[in-house]
Amino acid sequence: MRRIAGSAKGALAAALIALVAGTYAPPARAGIFDDDEARRAILDLRKQLEQSNEQARARQAEQMTTMSAQLDQLKRSLLDLNTRIDQQRDDNAKLRGQIEQLTRDVAELQRKQTDVQQGIDERLRKVEPQKVTIDDREFSVDPEEKRQYDDALGSFRKGEFDRATVGFAGLLKRFPGTGYRDSALFWLGNAQYGLRAYKEAIASFRNLVAASPDSPRAPEALLAIANCQAELKDTKAARRTIDELLKSYPKSEAAQAGRERLASLK
Repeated sequence: MRRIAGSAKGALAAALIALVAGTYAPPARAGIFDDDEARRAILDLRKQLEQSNEQARARQAEQMTTMSAQLDQLKRSLLDLNTRIDQQRDDNAKLRGQIEQLTRDVAELQRKQTDVQQGIDERLRKVEPQKVTIDDREFSVDPEEKRQYDDALGSFRKGEFDRATVGFAGLLKRFPGTGYRDSALFWLGNAQYGLRAYKEAIASFRNLVAASPDSPRAPEALLAIANCQAELKDTKAARRTIDELLKSYPKSEAAQAGRERLASLK
């Protein structure tokens, strides 16, 4: 626009110069331009200048309108972008919350699963047979069978012979085929001996020897029978029992103790 205005001004200046030059020109050329023509030229130049200025202002207004529209469009685009960014942030926050809740739910499910599994394992332990080893012999027993044996033996070791007697007798009655039979009869006889129920003790020890002569407890059971008979003042029976011990299990530790006991019975 400045260039157009400059060009128009330059043209006007050139016309004025030409007019002045014509005024002071030699008389031979003075008839070329008269005053009316000069005024018309100036008016035409002014008109052209105004048209040029008007066109320049119109183009400038159009450019301003275009730039304003572009700026408005850019603002709307930025606003839309910010809105989308805020929405994305909200969505991300919701997603994080869902993930955290899902993590807590999974942890709770795992805890419950562990509790359930432990409960199942505990119930299985209460009903599944268990392997135990007594006197170098391994066998399977029910959990309740083991509990009853352990309780009775615990009572015996604490000197509670009456509770031990009830416990071992109840075990043998409830589980007649138990693998604890030999051991239960042995400790039952000892508990009865502790209660000075010598006849009952003799019966228990005799049941052990008769049912399991190969049991490592059998020699001790015979020696215990002899001791019970000695307590009952039945020396002859005690000597016969020791003779049986020496004949049946001559190399056992119980046989050595039996020999010493035999000497005291003379």
